[in-house]
Amino acid sequence: MGENLTLPVPETLYATYAVALTASIPDPGELAHDEIAARTEPPLRDLVLGMLGSPMVTLDQRPAAEFPPLPADLLAAYGASPAALTALDAATHILAVRAAYRPGRPPAHEWAARAIAGAVAAARTAPVIDVFTPQILAHDHLTRSLPGPDGAVRLTDWMLLPHTSGPHGFWFTTKGLARFGLPELQTENVPPALVVPWGRVLNGLARRVLDLWQDRLPAGEQPLVVDLPETVTVGLQDIAAAQGTDEPVRREAAVRLRLDTPDDPVLTVLPADDGPDRLESLCAALFGARDGRR
Repeated sequence: MGENLTLPVPETLYATYAVALTASIPDPGELAHDEIAARTEPPLRDLVLGMLGSPMVTLDQRPAAEFPPLPADLLAAYGASPAALTALDAATHILAVRAAYRPGRPPAHEWAARAIAGAVAAARTAPVIDVFTPQILAHDHLTRSLPGPDGAVRLTDWMLLPHTSGPHGFWFTTKGLARFGLPELQTENVPPALVVPWGRVLNGLARRVLDLWQDRLPAGEQPLVVDLPETVTVGLQDIAAAQGTDEPVRREAAVRLRLDTPDDPVLTVLPADDGPDRLESLCAALFGARDGRR
């Protein structure tokens, strides 16, 4: 068993958002510039406007029929209401907002593309689709997810945690870490009684792993690979940070990451210690014997 996991660093990361319009916009670039300037506070405003005037951002408006159809079943599974799906069906044009940026801090590709799509959508009362997830983003959710003056965001606004049941428990996977160049996390065979606490653990672990990853990607440098520790601690403070809150109690537990590469690489999350009831013991160590099972 090695002490580190070696992960490749993508050369460029991309973000794509779609704005579903009931009429074409004469000049999407001009509208985006004006709306960002009016609606967005610095320093995010300056970052987005700088990217908007560069090759890092493209705005592609076409009749809706010229784009591949949006996956209505997945959009519904990730929370889209029938009314929102009906609004998508009524769209005559789609504005695809795409941004590219290097891995590391800040994740400017995501911040810029989401901010631009949200500003244009607000001006046209149109829905925004996060193509990565895919998910329809309500305006208040989109606005809340963008960084404030200190650059802080809630990771849970950028990541989903779908889970499905199987014969031996639930399979969990994150859907959001790939935005930042990382493999997603997964855990298999989670007991039904641990669905809620294990979801909290994975949220906190995702925050912790993302911090480790971005700490190893300093501005101005582009390594080919990054080494992450195979054993990582996750604590109540990481869980709180993922949700944008503070936690004074510094209680932690260790997990082990295993890099699996069936098709797309994933990081399988395992308890650091072997033995029966390992997930139960880990949750109890973090949340207490009672809260660790609910």
